[in-house]
Formats: sequence, C-alpha cells, structure tokens
Amino acid sequence: MLEHDSDERSAKSRFSRRVFLLGGAQAAGFGVLGWRLFQLQVLEEGHYAPLADENRINLQILPPKRGRILDRNGLVLADSDEIFRATLTPSLAGDVKAVLGIFQRIVPLTGDDLEKLARRIKKLSRTGTLVLATDLSFDQVAQINVFASQLPGIRTDVTWRRRYAQGAAVGHITGFVGSVEKSSVDAEAIMRLPGTRIGKSGIEASFETDLRGNGGAQKIEVDARGRTVRNLETLDAQAGRDVTLTIDAGLQKQVIERLAPEGRASCAGIDIVSGEIVLLASTPGYDPAQIAGGMSKADWQRLLLADDKPLLNRAVSGQYAPGATIKVITALAALQSGVLDAEEKIMCDGHFESGDQTFRCWKRSGHGPIDLRNAIRTSCDVYFDEAARRAGIDRIADMARSFGFGAVTGCGLSEEKTGLVPDPKWKLGRWNTAWLESETLQAGAGQGYMLATPLQLTVMAARIAGGLRVVPSLAKRDAQGPRVTFEKLKINDQHLAAVRDGMIALVNSGGGVGATSALGAEQALIAAIAGGSQASAAPAILDTGPTDGSERENSVFVAYVPAYAPRYAFAAIIEHGGAGGAAAGLLVRDVISFVLQRDAASRAAVGTPDVPLAAPQLNGSPPALRLPPHGREG
Repeated sequence: MLEHDSDERSAKSRFSRRVFLLGGAQAAGFGVLGWRLFQLQVLEEGHYAPLADENRINLQILPPKRGRILDRNGLVLADSDEIFRATLTPSLAGDVKAVLGIFQRIVPLTGDDLEKLARRIKKLSRTGTLVLATDLSFDQVAQINVFASQLPGIRTDVTWRRRYAQGAAVGHITGFVGSVEKSSVDAEAIMRLPGTRIGKSGIEASFETDLRGNGGAQKIEVDARGRTVRNLETLDAQAGRDVTLTIDAGLQKQVIERLAPEGRASCAGIDIVSGEIVLLASTPGYDPAQIAGGMSKADWQRLLLADDKPLLNRAVSGQYAPGATIKVITALAALQSGVLDAEEKIMCDGHFESGDQTFRCWKRSGHGPIDLRNAIRTSCDVYFDEAARRAGIDRIADMARSFGFGAVTGCGLSEEKTGLVPDPKWKLGRWNTAWLESETLQAGAGQGYMLATPLQLTVMAARIAGGLRVVPSLAKRDAQGPRVTFEKLKINDQHLAAVRDGMIALVNSGGGVGATSALGAEQALIAAIAGGSQASAAPAILDTGPTDGSERENSVFVAYVPAYAPRYAFAAIIEHGGAGGAAAGLLVRDVISFVLQRDAASRAAVGTPDVPLAAPQLNGSPPALRLPPHGREG
C-alpha cells in the first residue's frame, strides 16, 4: 500500500513538472508571438502598412484628353474620341490561355491576334499591362464586367483615340501620333500607360507638351485576384490645351487640289504684316486618320519607303537649290557693299568667263548692255555672274542669312530643315579644300551647294517686300497679347526699292520672264522672281541643260502681292517642273487668286507706281489696300 502511494505521488510530481514546463513553453511562445505582433503592428507599422496597402490598393493613372488642333476659323483638324478598351495584366490572370479563351467569347480574337499577344506577353515585365482590345461596344464592356470573376487580370477602362477630320489636305501640318519609344517610357507616369500615343510629326510633335495635358489618378481597392472592390479616391485628368493655327483649311484644300497634278510640289504663303502662315502645302501627302486608325506594318513600310516620299513635308523639309530666285540676294549684296550701282549697265554677250570655265546665259545671243531692273526682269545670268564676282561669297552668304537662309525659321514645326548657305569656311571644314571663284558664281545664281526650303524662300519675299525681318508663325498668337512687330532690316531702302522694281517688271513689263504669271487687267499686280534650279545639289557647272525628262530642272517661283502695297508673300517649287520657273509661276498665280478671293481688300488693290511701298506701315496695322484702278505697264 505504501509502495502504491509512493508511485502515485511520483507520477503526480512528474505530471506537475511537465504541466509547468508545457505551460511555461506556451507562455513563452505567446509572449514571443505577442512581442512580434507588437513589433509588426506598432514599432514597424510605418514600414509594413504601406506594403499592405500596395497589395490592397491599386493606383491607376487616368489618361487626359488630348487638346484639339483648329484652323484659324475654329474648324477642327484633330480631336480625340472617347472609346472603351480592355487591358490584361498577365501576372494576375493565372492561366492566361484559359482566361483568353473566355474573353474570346465576348470579344472575338483571330489566330494572328493571339500570336501577337503571346509575343507581347513574353516581352512584358512581371507586373506589366497590355492593351487586349480597343473600341469595345457598351454591351461588350458590360459582359466583361459581369464575368469579371472568370476573367482575372482583365479590366475595362475609358481612353481616347485621335481623330483627324480634314484628310490629307492638312496631314503634313497636323502630323500624327504614335507609340511611345522605350527611351521615353520613364519620362512621366502617363508615358507608362498601355496604348499611350504621343506626337510624331507636325503640330502634334511640336506642341506635344501643350496638347498632351496632365494625367489624373484613381485609387481603387482590389481583392487578392486583382478585382476591383471599391473606388477610394479619384483625381480627374486635365485635358490638353487646344492649338489654333494660322491656316485656313478651306484654302489649304484648294491649294492641295491645285498642286496634285504637278506631282511632287510644294507651296507656302505668309501674311507679311503679321508673319502668319496662310498656307503650307506639299504633295504628295498622306491622311493621318489612316495612321491613327491602326495601319498594318506592311502598309506603314510602303508609305515610309515610297519613291515619292509622301511623309515628307516638302514646304519645310524639302531642301532645294533656289536657282535664279536667289539673284535678288546677290544683287542686294553687291549694292549694299558698293561694288554695283542699280543704274550701271553690264554687257551681256551670252557668256561669262571665269578662269578656264565658261558660264552661259540662258539667252545664248546675250542681252547686250543691261541694268539691274532689266536684269531681274529678263533673269540675265551674265549680269548676276558679274554681280556675284564683285560682291564675293562672304557678302552673298551674309546677305542670304539676313533674309532667313541657312537657319530654321522657327515657324512651329520640329521637322523644319535649315537649308545651306555655303562659304569658304564651310567648304574647308567639309572637304578640306579651298573655295573657288566658280563656286561663288554658282552660289550667286542659286546653284551648286546653296539649298533652301520653300518656306525660307517665302520669308525672303516677305522681307524684301516689307523691309522688315518677318518671322513666320503657324500657331495663332494670343489676340490679347502684345502686337507683333518686326525689326527693320539693315539694308538701304533705295537698294530694296531697286530690287522690288525689277521684281514688279518681271511679271508686269513687256519681255518679263514671269509675264504669264500676271493676274490680268484691273487686278492686283504681282512682284516676283523666277527660275529653274538643278534637280540635285551636286556642285556642277550647268553649261548645258539635262536632256533626261526625269532630270529636268525644278521650277521655282517667289512672289509677293499687291506689288505696291505688299500683304502676302509666296513661294512654290515643282520638282522637275522645267527650266525658267514658268510652271511654278502659273501655280503661284492660281494660289494668289485663291488667297485674294478670300481677302476682298487685297483683291481691290490693283496697285499703281504713284503709290509708295507700304513697308513703313507693316510694323503696326495692315497697310491701306484699297487703291484706284490702274492699267499695266508696257
């Protein structure tokens, strides 16, 4: 009995010790757990709370509506339409193939679509999102939301698609939008949005920051499968700013239709008073709506590699030898430097000798003794060869730059080219060879290395007409802002008047090489300079004209109107249009008619030699344009 009691006490003692040890271990465990919970929830709350919120809350960037592009009359050239789309986040989808199988029952996807999606998913980052389908109907959006539990990783949202309403007539001006390059993805949060489009050319690219706007943000609570539980907070996106242009879309269409039969051609027009670009046309062109609508890679390559380069805006990016139109610059360089007098007569016997080279005048029999006015009127080559020789290349180059050559005009298009004004320093740096006198003669005739864009030639005409440093603008200036003023050119007014006199005679006097460009009796007088230019920029002595039709000279014509109260300046180039500038002259004549039909005051200004040029008034309000009728000279 005693032995039994001893065993029982021993067992109870062992049990008590075990209970004590177990209870102590449990207490220690709960203590550690409690400490850890205290550490996580209190001491380290600042670190783990945001991580928990990241798993529970999604921050989504809301795309802004892109600003509109309008013509001067408020006509919409580019706008944005609201559309529904579906996006896919593969990391939340689980079995992507199964999810897409269900999605296909709502939004049909072709085999090619699925192959493209598979390739894009492989390239996607771990948490990346891609656009699955766009332009969804309301019914499709509703069905996707109804079956959301079976479509993990897929969500619908609202975005914007660019719409171009005026077709190819303004395509080069508006430009188009395209995908964001990888190098720009990290620039702003909005750039990381799937399907984001930014400006690639034209006004879309040049005014990208203004047009883009600012993205909004939306905080949404999601469950473990990425499905939306509720909307926590929304910050609305700010739409982009509208950009109003100086062009008239109706006029632009008229000019494009006139240019179309000429093939590769371009034309620009400037309001001399304000510097506003009234037209900027280039053919062939393209319809940005076709690109915005989703052009296939094959179609894009055909457009990109087409021989006639429809994507090229020839008015600002085409660089051509200006030909005889540069002769007015050569004349001003010689007059301004004092090596030539406007009344001096230079003998033209049909050729000009420079070293062992002979330069031919277009009139092989020669013009005889000829002064500046008649040299411009008849486009005498020998006269301007002598003027170029006397002035020298440095003076010619400086004068060309003062009229806008060799630099972008700053009109508002990022694709604008600078052209080229050659001089000895440039040639030495380019080819490490000395400048030749023959190259001075070529530069003075607008050939050889000399290159200019049609817009630069238009600026030249505007500056000659007004005597002011006119700066072109494609974006409408704020009407409430300061009045535009232009600096006066540092050129003798008499020299400018002598050149203007020759330009007026070229169109309106007997024997003028631009006589076919006149508007007709009792209409505004045109002042102009015309010429053909070599079709390539290769430095060559053009002693004889090319015979191959594909190598015909470009036709170039530069003008302003009305001659005695200047308001508009124009330039046109027709590639391979033929020597003499006649084809481009007829084009400009028609374009001027279009413009004057829209400007009753200018149409009434037929001009008279008794009325002084209106240059002094161009610094403020437009010159008086209603002048008495007057017959034509000679």
